[in-house]
Amino acid sequence: MTQFRTLAVSAAVAALVLAACGGGTTATPTATAATQATTAPQATAAATVAVGAVYKVGAIFDATGPASSLGVPERDTVKMLETQVNAAGGIKGPDGLMHKIEVVFYDNQSQESQSVLVAKRLIEEDKVPVIIGPSQSGTTLAIVDTTQAAKIPLISAAASFKIVEPVADRKWVFKTPQSDSLIMENALAYHKKVGHTKLAWLSVNNAFGDSGRSELQRLAPKYGITIVADERFGATDTNMTAQLTKIRSSGADCLQIWATPPAASTVTKNVADLGLKLPVYHSHGIGNQDFIDLAGASANSIIAPMGKLLVAASLPDSDPQKKTLTTYTEQYQKAYGKGPTTFGGHAWDAFNIALLAMQKAGNDPAKIRDEIEKIKNFVGITGVFDFSDKDHNGLDNRAVTMVTIDGGKWKNVP
Repeated sequence: MTQFRTLAVSAAVAALVLAACGGGTTATPTATAATQATTAPQATAAATVAVGAVYKVGAIFDATGPASSLGVPERDTVKMLETQVNAAGGIKGPDGLMHKIEVVFYDNQSQESQSVLVAKRLIEEDKVPVIIGPSQSGTTLAIVDTTQAAKIPLISAAASFKIVEPVADRKWVFKTPQSDSLIMENALAYHKKVGHTKLAWLSVNNAFGDSGRSELQRLAPKYGITIVADERFGATDTNMTAQLTKIRSSGADCLQIWATPPAASTVTKNVADLGLKLPVYHSHGIGNQDFIDLAGASANSIIAPMGKLLVAASLPDSDPQKKTLTTYTEQYQKAYGKGPTTFGGHAWDAFNIALLAMQKAGNDPAKIRDEIEKIKNFVGITGVFDFSDKDHNGLDNRAVTMVTIDGGKWKNVP
């Protein structure tokens, strides 16, 4: 179990806090943490304000184990932001004082049981007023009851719609990735656009895969698509040729895979090794360089719906997210010597949403929850967020684009 308690205050969040001071918890496209992280005047202003007590933020990410390709960039993103925020003096609370941020982080080792243990520790021992993470749908769903019973707001970095729906039963839970329902709608719309009608399905046998599978079954008829094969595999499986052999004889005209690395990369290589002549599609679960590194040349030509981060440089300047995305990319590259991932972006969003609420609510959990629900037009990495008492994800189709891999590089689908 790892833990860091860095007392740093970030220019990124200080800028976000100061920019959002004018009524309601609303961030504009030009007043997000990322876009103004290096603005010296705001850092100077922050230094002139009296200092108050430290605000804690709990964080749980799957930094080791099968989901480490998700959890590591999430952990690293939050560490980077914490340093930035505290370097600028912290965030301005409702008391008018500047408050440094202490992130209390635990690694759940990609295990649901460990998620519960560390969530309880954050709540009972560390006394955090808000928790961000975990990385996976399963490790998040495992702690929903714990956080709700304790009345501590949770901002998950995982995808399943079940995390936040029905909202009436998820009062204390929010999330930043696009829901699998939103991603599935975009995937099926693309299949229909290119003329696919017979889909072969292959998913990881966990909460993420199961949630995607249920959405496929619910939505496929709407798009005139028949599911001709339905196969699954384990998150740690190293060979999926048995499932792919069945798919080869199914009469499918496309293959839709729903998984995260390393399994997502393994099955992609298996497709190439078998010489399976089907166009291959994935989900937003592959949005990091690890997928390409592990899949190698077999990753080329796959198509997936996901956020805009990986193709940010090609976005038009008019896109409201472009500045935020490119700034995050530059900062992460400078801090870690490599580009960020969409998963790190989910943590960027969760951390900044938590702090945006805390500038209005302080360290009162109930008030933090209420302020998150009021956030509108927050330009994040995953998309533009508009939360409400009926929507605890806050994203729409603006948060999705179709990407492909060409020569080992992420590119927009023509």
